[in-house]
Amino acid sequence: MNAMFRSFASFNYRIWFLGALISNVGGWMQSTAQDWVVLTELTDNDATAMGVTMALQFGPPLVLVSVTGWVADRFDRRRLLMVTQGVLLLLALGVGALLLAGVMTLPLMLLFALAFGVANAFDSPARQAFVSDVVERRYAANAVALNSASFNMARLIGPAVGGLLIVAVGSGWVFFVNAATFLAMIVALMLMRRDELVPRVRSQGAARVADGFRYVSRRPDLIVAFVMVFLVGAFGMNFPIFASTMAIEFGHGADGYGLLSSVLAIGSLTGALLAARRERARLRVVMIAAGGFGVASLVSAAMPSYWTYAAALVFVGFGTVTMLTTANGYVQTNSDPALRGRVLALYMAVIMGSTPIGAPIAGWVADAFGPRAAIVLGGTAGVLASLIGLTWVIWSGRLHRDADRRLGVSLDETRPLDIVTKANPTVAPEEFSDQVAQTTAIRIDDEDEDERMARRGR
Repeated sequence: MNAMFRSFASFNYRIWFLGALISNVGGWMQSTAQDWVVLTELTDNDATAMGVTMALQFGPPLVLVSVTGWVADRFDRRRLLMVTQGVLLLLALGVGALLLAGVMTLPLMLLFALAFGVANAFDSPARQAFVSDVVERRYAANAVALNSASFNMARLIGPAVGGLLIVAVGSGWVFFVNAATFLAMIVALMLMRRDELVPRVRSQGAARVADGFRYVSRRPDLIVAFVMVFLVGAFGMNFPIFASTMAIEFGHGADGYGLLSSVLAIGSLTGALLAARRERARLRVVMIAAGGFGVASLVSAAMPSYWTYAAALVFVGFGTVTMLTTANGYVQTNSDPALRGRVLALYMAVIMGSTPIGAPIAGWVADAFGPRAAIVLGGTAGVLASLIGLTWVIWSGRLHRDADRRLGVSLDETRPLDIVTKANPTVAPEEFSDQVAQTTAIRIDDEDEDERMARRGR
């Protein structure tokens, strides 16, 4: 089997991938319908209301991050996902029924958005962690990459289909269609061969997020990565607000909005596939991608027509996913293995927490000054994030003149440091954090690290 699809050798992963793809397509269809309903059916093109809806939907994962992480570690993830998918199915049916009955109001939609957010707060970490239960550890990275490709494939299809369905049959039916897609995931979970699931070790720690915070607070490189992701996430990644208001400005309806979301996914899918090919995630790529996203966003804000704006969105999507995928990989590979899960939990909290802060602001700017001003704000945040990364690289002394090239420069790379010794693995990780804080950059050359360590031991 092709190395890119080696996880498909597992029966459980094949049906999981198919169920997740169908569910993700439905999710993007519903997201498109929900945004369009709030913007055009429940309000008179009120982008602020749309921003509040997004904040309510993405706020619960941030507020409940410690609880949802504990639940995902404590309980059987397969059964947990069946429960969360069932709850999401019922919520979709409820919204669809109220829309078709003509009794949906903005306060009711805000309540449903909050309910979707709470359900997804428990569903998302369990779904991400469940991949390690489905495939062997050696296939885990490949499975995660294929999941990312599946998500972006769904993003390519879902918004366009959702927009067409809104025009053809109405927004209420889109929620019913999405409810049916949840059944695909539930059926996939029921069909899995339970004896082939990989046994997992449950974490015994009770303060994982707090330990991760203490570790990150002593790692300036991770702090810089978090700051860059937060800026872009808060002010630059409000695509539902940008795309829907720009579609209206260009005189297009729900189908035009859905198409813009799908065009954005073309660049996102390309960025995800190229990121998967890189051997190691580097902070410099995060910096460059953030700057590229910012420039592409500023260019898109100046586009005079619908189709030129759509073309610019391809580069916006590419920069966004390249930055997020690389930042995620950098955090994983440059964190101590003993604390990696806790650091990732904090990283996800930063990403999810940026939307409730930035979306209402972006919506207000779009209402007060127009959608182009809101996009300029997001693009400026991307450029600022890149400059913050560059400033830290120069200030930290990691940038040097390259001795082998007359006008070249080189950048020291960071390697993950083990702060729990093998001889005494029971020592609390945070006791060694001060030493991590004092650590300078590690210079990486072409010599194999294993050979270098072996020679030191002689």
